Amino acid sequence: MSIPSGARAAESQIPEAVHRRRWVILVVLMFSLLIVVLDNSILNVAVKTIASPAPTGLGATQSQLEWAINAYTLVFAGLLFTAGLLGDRIGRKKVLLFGILLFGTGSALAAMSGSPAQLITWRALMGFGAAFVMPATLAVLMNVFERDEQPRAIGIWAGSVGVAIAIGPITGGLLLEHFWWGSIFLVNVPVVIVALIAMVLLVPDSRDPNPGRTDPLGVLLSIVGLVLLVYGIIRGGQLADFTDPVVLLSSIGGLLVLAGFVWHEKRSSHPAIDITYFKEPSFAAAVAAIALVFFALMGVTFFSAFYMQSVRGWSALQAGLMLLPLAASQMIFAPRARLLVDRFGARVTCTVGMLLVAAGLASFALFDDTTPVWVLCLLFFVQGTGMAHVMTPVTVAVMQALPREKAGSGSAVNNTFRQVGGALGVAVLGSVLSTVYRGDIEGHLGAVPAGARQAAGESIEATLGIAEKMGPAGAPLVASANDAFLKAMHVTAVGSATIALVGALVVALFLPGRPAAEGPSGGPGEGDRSVRAAGAGR
Repeated sequence: MSIPSGARAAESQIPEAVHRRRWVILVVLMFSLLIVVLDNSILNVAVKTIASPAPTGLGATQSQLEWAINAYTLVFAGLLFTAGLLGDRIGRKKVLLFGILLFGTGSALAAMSGSPAQLITWRALMGFGAAFVMPATLAVLMNVFERDEQPRAIGIWAGSVGVAIAIGPITGGLLLEHFWWGSIFLVNVPVVIVALIAMVLLVPDSRDPNPGRTDPLGVLLSIVGLVLLVYGIIRGGQLADFTDPVVLLSSIGGLLVLAGFVWHEKRSSHPAIDITYFKEPSFAAAVAAIALVFFALMGVTFFSAFYMQSVRGWSALQAGLMLLPLAASQMIFAPRARLLVDRFGARVTCTVGMLLVAAGLASFALFDDTTPVWVLCLLFFVQGTGMAHVMTPVTVAVMQALPREKAGSGSAVNNTFRQVGGALGVAVLGSVLSTVYRGDIEGHLGAVPAGARQAAGESIEATLGIAEKMGPAGAPLVASANDAFLKAMHVTAVGSATIALVGALVVALFLPGRPAAEGPSGGPGEGDRSVRAAGAGR
């Protein structure tokens, strides 16, 4: 329900001109967010091409390909929190323009890379820019929409994230069918130019009017802690061994530094983030749900790609098209999730959503190499529907729990937990997949030359590559590889579903129930004392 303009002006500091163009501003923000999230997944479909010798690709090794992906993730995750704080302090529009310009520059340079080392460097630069874009989009949104419209706007924002994850592989597949591998990066440049012009003309600037003193130690601790933790997670996933000394030192070191960050923030007179917000069960549960749902989702996205391309033999484009139901359900339900929250409360809405996600993940444990396509489409639609009814309410809970002038900090917390959860999902569930696969395939490598057996057992792609070189004699190995992968996928699917069930338990226990009749729409955090205090921040 819209607020009459006179009443709105009496209670809000949002200029009338900004209020009138708020939906156009949201489109610009979604446009910016789309290319950043899309590019985080688009590289996955190009790894085979980039691994090919020049001029087709760069002749990148497996390790170099992994770091081309992970350099982006590592820098992105490490700087998200700091970027959100800077937006609150110096202005969200400035930070957004800086981030999208840096991202576009990195994209152009990545497209022209002449070696794997250059590609890794420019991907890191892209991650640096993306870290400034993602939290700023949500922070700007909170400062151009009134509180009663924020849940709907956040739903559209959350839906665009899901759409970007789904259409990344489709876009990459289409480009690789018609152009060279660098086109997956170069395509970002014209989009960035349009986004920059639209931002300058339409997006208003906003910042915390009373930012207080800076907290350089807190910022430094957050960067070091997040980088160490995410590096340990990524490295553990690469090795499929979380007991490796480097992995343990990095992960434990990261956790210790982050513990020091929390200790410092609790005692600082000018903290970068008010740690007391995490004492509110609804806020802490919302943040945990964000991490858990992305842990489960990114893990299943990882192994479903191999299932569709390696076991079913579909092309990258065909596999990408299979994710369209996931995108469609996000687009349909994410903006409407607030209606269920208004009627049933955040607790019921998010619990049912998490149970749908868990059911979708568990279904992979029943799949084989002949499962009908329509069943897979239905599964992705159910998963997208579940995610839409989790991500919107929990994001609203996090963002409305903080005063409007701290929107950058709230967005940074939201996106940091999302990114760390997703990285953990790929690393941990990827390790489970790899370990189970290797344990099962080893007994079927007798016909493989002794010098190639270890490499052949590393992944289904490696096994199929060796089988292809063996010619007709490799046919039995292909069947064994498919069987071993399906067994590993079934185990991993159960693990993913278990994580989603933990998330369902968390939201069922700690998210608020049905909102009070007199409260604003949006569900989570409405009765929270910190939310009521947020009114002063408008």
